[in-house]
Order: sequence, then C-alpha cells, then structure tokens
Amino acid sequence: MYIAILGRQPALGMAELEHLYGNDKTRWFSDQSAIIDTHDFSINFLGGTQKAARITIELANSDWHQVSTKIAQEYARTWSNFEGKLTLGISAYGFDVSARDVQQTGIILKQRLKKNGISVRLIPNAEPAMNSATSHHNKLGLSDNKVELIVVRARNGRVIVSESVGAQNITAYAKRDQERPKRDAFVGMLPPKLAQIMINLTLPLSSRLPIKQIPDEQQPSLRVLDPFCGTGVILQEAALMSHAVYGTDIADKMIDFSRTNLEWLATSHRVDVDATLHQGDAMDTKWNPPIDAVVCESYLGQPFSAPPSPSKLDQVRRNCNHIIGAFLENISSQLNTGTPLCIAVPAWRATDGRFTHLSLVSELNKYGFELYSFKNIDQKDLLYYREDQVVARELLVLVKS
Repeated sequence: MYIAILGRQPALGMAELEHLYGNDKTRWFSDQSAIIDTHDFSINFLGGTQKAARITIELANSDWHQVSTKIAQEYARTWSNFEGKLTLGISAYGFDVSARDVQQTGIILKQRLKKNGISVRLIPNAEPAMNSATSHHNKLGLSDNKVELIVVRARNGRVIVSESVGAQNITAYAKRDQERPKRDAFVGMLPPKLAQIMINLTLPLSSRLPIKQIPDEQQPSLRVLDPFCGTGVILQEAALMSHAVYGTDIADKMIDFSRTNLEWLATSHRVDVDATLHQGDAMDTKWNPPIDAVVCESYLGQPFSAPPSPSKLDQVRRNCNHIIGAFLENISSQLNTGTPLCIAVPAWRATDGRFTHLSLVSELNKYGFELYSFKNIDQKDLLYYREDQVVARELLVLVKS
C-alpha cells in the first residue's frame, strides 16, 4: 500500500492515479493525498503526484503528540541495527502543528538512535511538510540511508505514517522545459507535468517500458498522436515514456520546432525517439494509422489578462467551439472504437470564480465520443489553471464510441 501526496490541483493527480491503477485500487485519504493499493509503485512520470511513500503505520484518531511518540518508539527499534549514516527528514500533512514541533520529533528519534551508536543527519524543517524540492535535492526515498517519513492526517483523525519512495524530479522538469532549443510563448507553454498527466489519462500503466531499458530491436509499444503539436511538449513526454509519437500542426514552423526539440531530447536524454511529423490542419487532416491514443492541447483562443466582456467572450467561445468541433468531427471517423483521447480545451474564469465552458462539452456524443467516467472525481474538477489566469485548460478524457 502506498500514499501519494498530490499536487497543487489534487483532483488532476487523483484522476491520473485512478486511470493508471484502477478505481478499485485508488481512493482519497485526505484532501491532498490518495491511497493506492498496489505492491509496486513508482513516482516516475507521474505529473500530478509530488511525493509517494510506502505505508508502514496506520493509527486511528491520533494527534501529533501521539503520532510523535509512536514514530520515536517504532523507528528507534526498526533502525536499532542500522549500518552507516542515516539522513532523515519528516513531513507532516493535515496537522495543526509548527515546523518546530515536527523537528522536535526528529530530534527525539535522533537522540534515541545515537544511544545505539547510529549517526543521523536530520534535515531541518522550514514548514511542517518539506517541499518536494527539498526532498528531491536531498535524494530522500531513493536509497535505504536517505529516508523521509511522510505523516498524513485525514479529517476524521486517521493517520498514516509512510516511508518515501521519491519526490518529483523538478531538476529534470526544468531541464526539459527551459533547455529545449525551441520555445514559443505565443502558442502557449504547456507544462511537462500537465503533459504527463494527459498522457497518463489515456494510456494504461502496462504499456510503459522502463526508460533506457528498451532493446534496440523493440519499438515503443503504442503510438500517440498530437494533432496540435506546437513545440512538441506532449510528444517529448510520450517519447520519454517509450511510446512512438506522431505530431501534426497547421504551422510548418511548429513542425520544425517539434523536430528540433525531439532531436535535442534524443541526444540530451540518450533515448530512441520514433517520431512522425508533418504539417496538417486538425480540421481536415488525414492521419496515417495506427493511432493508439490522442493527446493534445487544442485551440485555446486568445489570451486574456482580465475577464472579457460578455460579447467578447461569446465571440471567442463560438470560434473555439467551431474549430474544436470540426477537429472532433474530422478525427472521429479516423479512430477505432475504444481509442482513448485526452484533449485540453479552453474554459474561461470569471471574477467570481465560475467557469464558462465550451458548448460542445455537453454534446460530445454528437461527435462519436463518450466521456470517461471517474469514480473519485467529477468532470468539473478536471481544470488546470493558476490563480492569475482567465483561460483555463479543461481536460476532456474521451473514448471513441
């Protein structure tokens, strides 16, 4: 059993986990965490999970003092014969405690272990829960002598104590996002984390091959199409997951950008990239089979720094609805029944926090698609945005009917 600490918008991370591991294996534990009933779990390529940990202790209706006592007792015994120096961090989620309270638990445990001749380097807490950057840079969870205890309390008082198996590799994300040679802010900057989530909302976990472990004679397992490929962020992330990638875009410039970025990825990350790229308008292009999954950020319309007037919003909404509707109608006839899709479409946020959606979201069956049904979340939760943004990305997880 594992627990996942979810990202800034937890529903997206939950949807990702549910699709990968199944709705019978995933459930909410707290507002920020999910439990995954599996014997093997990896945080690699999970865009919506900040940290992951193996569950070791479960407690009912406990406060921090009780939890702290339990941790000190259990781990003083567990690590009583530990060999070498131990690097330790402790993170607390859902508790009304200070960073100093959490740090004190670590100090008590360190003192007990010292009596057994065990040396502990305790990572200081700036907050009750260490951020994922601190966990990543200290390589916590990546070896037996670098441990982060992740302690999570649910609203009903239940507590889980767990041992980290890793945090998101923010260094790698930054490298792929900032060091790729071709970028274009005008066409949007899809975050690599969101691209990973979208890919994971279409493809089964079993289709992913270990990176850098692909035999030369074995081709990537599935072919992912991005009909609005832009600079190739989705193609890049799918290639890193060992899939063949197929990108088209209405602009020749974007095809050149995607090609350059994929060549950079192949060289810088030492991976084989099986890519097909060509110019094409998503509203009338004929794509070459096979197409195993479709993942794309569609046309989002013009950017806004403030909510537009009702008349302007209506104009932009109609335009986006026309383009995306024509794309869905075009691609529907080219896909086999059961083909999965994840499409980011625009939704516009008003000053009161309410969203205006595309009209086609409520009539997807007209185009030959059905919305994927999630157990743990609602469709209204699949929105990616930042607080200062007017245009949000709404994720439509679809199946060709």
